[in-house]
Amino acid sequence: MNFDVGGPSYLSSSSSSDDDNFLSNIITEIDETEEVICEYINNNMIIVNNLRQQNYQPIHGGSIPGHAVINRDRENAHQNLVIDYFADNPHFGEDMFRRRYRMSRSLFLRIVDAVKDHDYYFQQRSDGLGRMGLSPLQKVTAVFRMLAYGLPADATDEYVKIGESTAIESMTKFCRAMVEIFAERYLRTPNANDIARLLYISKKHGFPGMLGSLDCMHWKWKNCPTAWSGQYTGRSGSPTIILEAVADYDLWIWHAYFGMPGTNNDINVLESSNLFSNLAQGIAPPAHYVIQGKEYNMGYYLADGIYPKWATIVQTIQQPQGRKKKYFAMKQEACRKDVERAFGVLQSRFAIVAGSARFWKKHVLHDIMTACIIMHNMIIEDERDLYAPIQEVREAPTPEVDMVADETTRFTQFITRYGKIKDKDAHIALRNALIDHLWEEYTNSDS
Repeated sequence: MNFDVGGPSYLSSSSSSDDDNFLSNIITEIDETEEVICEYINNNMIIVNNLRQQNYQPIHGGSIPGHAVINRDRENAHQNLVIDYFADNPHFGEDMFRRRYRMSRSLFLRIVDAVKDHDYYFQQRSDGLGRMGLSPLQKVTAVFRMLAYGLPADATDEYVKIGESTAIESMTKFCRAMVEIFAERYLRTPNANDIARLLYISKKHGFPGMLGSLDCMHWKWKNCPTAWSGQYTGRSGSPTIILEAVADYDLWIWHAYFGMPGTNNDINVLESSNLFSNLAQGIAPPAHYVIQGKEYNMGYYLADGIYPKWATIVQTIQQPQGRKKKYFAMKQEACRKDVERAFGVLQSRFAIVAGSARFWKKHVLHDIMTACIIMHNMIIEDERDLYAPIQEVREAPTPEVDMVADETTRFTQFITRYGKIKDKDAHIALRNALIDHLWEEYTNSDS
């Protein structure tokens, strides 16, 4: 039997050829796709290289684009700072330290220790590589350079070796820490012993019952937001923030109220402040004194002519007629200069208050002003002898306040005390008594 193998052989050959063609087509397509992908990658690499040559960096998270890391050598800067000011035998003595830090070295170190213990930010720490960070002396010194000389934040980099953003952060945290630590002591209202001391000194100056001088100061706000500039721009033509203060004979600031817009006058600020709140509530320490045989139980403040005629404020006489009134006006204006001198000393010690405020947020400005006043009082306490001028003053008793359960009765008493504070007739009677008292003292004196 003969078999025809031509058919099966033909069919087998045709099937194999089709498979080969199919595989060949697939391989060709893959090769073409690879060529396209490679060409795409090469084109994009050319674009990326061109962008890199143009110093362009794509937006990404993490580090700031274009930010240059500067090796400031903060360790040697700390050593130089210690050698210059804080060594046993520093290059610059106590006088130079007092001039540049506005206070004694012991007081400055006391502040640094208190701030360091209060806020972890001011403690020296090491980074992930074990390198020590900025020391408390560097951070606080940078803050004092800005406060004392009014320098911008980046001007502290050359000596202290601290960046601009770190200097600003140190400023805000330092002022906040100063308020939290020292405000209760150095911005307190006068206690019974303070009142006794003030009354003793005021009597020697010819004004029995005087607790200090009252006035306002404006601080220019350079970076005031445009939306607020209208309400903060007063007669000076620039946005300002008002500070109301009471200062005594040695320039201690007993009362500081800061934050009112510059369009307000002194009367608006007085109405808004809490100067007489304790007196109206009946919790103020007693202030007993005698003028021309009449007893008084409310102290008063010397002020200029814009203030209202209240029983707790004694103004000068605008156009005095007669020798008695002229002498009173001269003495009143001389003693009232205490608060003006306090403003001048505050601005000379801390030039940031004398210049324009460059911060944006009001609460930061409030902390800066409050911290400057606190340090101003700390310097006065550090440099004066509290007990030298007074030897015969005994501590006054603490006022006893009757706790009345009836709310109506308490409110009635509050209104009565508030009315006594704003009594115009009592103001005129007190001023007339002071006029006669000063004239009798002048005519009986050797001068």
